[in-house]
Amino acid sequence: MDQLAARRTASPGTAAFERLRNDLLRHRGDLDAARAAWHWPELAEFNWALDWFDHIGHGNQRVALRLGSTSGWSQATFDDLVRGSSQVANWFRSIGVGHGDPVLVVLGNRKALWEVLLGAGKLSAVVVPTYRTVTASELADRIERAGIRHAVVDADLAPGLTGVTAGLTRVSVGGPVPDWLDYADRAGADPRFIPDRPTRPDDPLFYYFTSGTTAKPKLVMHTQVSYPVGHLSGMYWNGLRPGDVHLNVSAPGWAKHAWSSYFVPWSAEATVVAVDTGVSADFLLNTLVEQQVTSICAPPSVWRQLVSRDLSAYPVRLREAASAGEPLDPDIVDRVWSHWGVAVRNGYGQTETTAQIGVPPDAKAPADSLGWPLPGYRIVLVDPVTGAPADQGEICVDLTDGPVAVMAGYLDGGSRRGPAATDGRYHTGDLAERQSDGQIRYLGRMDDMFKSFDYRISPLELETVLRGHDAVAQVAVVPVDDPIGGHVPKAYVVAAPGWAGDGVTAHALFTYVHSALPGEKQVRRVQFVAELPRTASGKIRRATLREGVPGQEYLDSAGRSGDTFADLDRR
Repeated sequence: MDQLAARRTASPGTAAFERLRNDLLRHRGDLDAARAAWHWPELAEFNWALDWFDHIGHGNQRVALRLGSTSGWSQATFDDLVRGSSQVANWFRSIGVGHGDPVLVVLGNRKALWEVLLGAGKLSAVVVPTYRTVTASELADRIERAGIRHAVVDADLAPGLTGVTAGLTRVSVGGPVPDWLDYADRAGADPRFIPDRPTRPDDPLFYYFTSGTTAKPKLVMHTQVSYPVGHLSGMYWNGLRPGDVHLNVSAPGWAKHAWSSYFVPWSAEATVVAVDTGVSADFLLNTLVEQQVTSICAPPSVWRQLVSRDLSAYPVRLREAASAGEPLDPDIVDRVWSHWGVAVRNGYGQTETTAQIGVPPDAKAPADSLGWPLPGYRIVLVDPVTGAPADQGEICVDLTDGPVAVMAGYLDGGSRRGPAATDGRYHTGDLAERQSDGQIRYLGRMDDMFKSFDYRISPLELETVLRGHDAVAQVAVVPVDDPIGGHVPKAYVVAAPGWAGDGVTAHALFTYVHSALPGEKQVRRVQFVAELPRTASGKIRRATLREGVPGQEYLDSAGRSGDTFADLDRR
């Protein structure tokens, strides 16, 4: 059956998904029209891997996946992955993986990762992705909390994880490992998969652990609708079209990898480009040119590396560029625009959701703007004290028109622990303010905000000011205890090239902040560090900084309630 015929006989779920996707593609340049066209489909059954990926992939010889590393490149077509993932699904079923079984996946960017994601999805098993740098103790915690029954692990990691995975069905990828099943054996399975039961839209599909930047990671459950259908908001934000070539810089194991290296590009029928984690900025820039990438999404930490190079030396074909994770530095946006004529657009979402807010293609927005609510989302800002809608408050998702792309709930020990929402809203824990034209500007995490001498302090505001000084390459501000004010702001600074991390530079920073901010918002302590602690997804580990890291600390000895600047102390 040719592909057009396959589309004519698509399942109701396929047809509903495709109609919604096509509506968003048609309204690419008109956010209001795209939001008005959005309607959550009523699905009796839906399995994205079967009803969508197989639908677009069967017999399709276009490249679906390109994988790059310093040792070379490989690729797979859509049809390759349809057949390969069906073999995985059939083989998984033969070794005891069943509907609803949690499957731990610890794989790098290799073809097997995408085959396993699709194959487990076809089988209606639950994928629990985990990054390759996971420790044995972290893994033990995840196995217990997620109720893991099966594990698929890169062969080079498997021996070190044999003890902690005892009792599980264990599969090694990339070579045989004693006491582990060999992924190579799946090659003998049937490349045609027939499910033995329907997939309900509320069946779990992914368990994801949050990044845990301020507390212990939470375990999030997403369904066959909340991520696959919900990620159409991200497709709209990224601006992807059929035939695009999309590079997403994200490590497997994090939700952003599922966002932009799986659901978003393949929902758009685009090619996924993925590279080994840890490759150089030069490798990424050459990849943009050589692979003729049309769209890129990367966290601010990667954008900082890229703009450290001479961008004009790389004749890219980019049409779209995006960033997520933390607000972008305006300087990055300016440099990319001046060299490539491409606007790097912000977006906002969480592991618990898909892309909620973003600057869509062709829209004009300041560098510090998150953008506007994306299709599928009704965003309300809520005063944390009164609970009433406000122009400044906590970012919340109005769940009145559910279902929406919000997790089904937090889990612990394999059972649900608490609802996804209260008062008809999903509360993100992030603070923002709405501008007169509806744009939303990020203010920071509610649990990052703190009081100092009875004034509410936004670490993000202080970080933005400090980044304006030439001596600052990177910065993070956290509260530290103070016997009088309760807390005072402390800045951890990575010094820019040519600047020493010493008292002279600290003095310059204190002076600069005093000139830029009122007395109640002064940074009171500075410590220079070689690098900021970050998660694998590039987010700053603020909990680590709050606990303190070894090093020389410099104090601004100005009056603690914001009096005039005085001499510099150090300790």
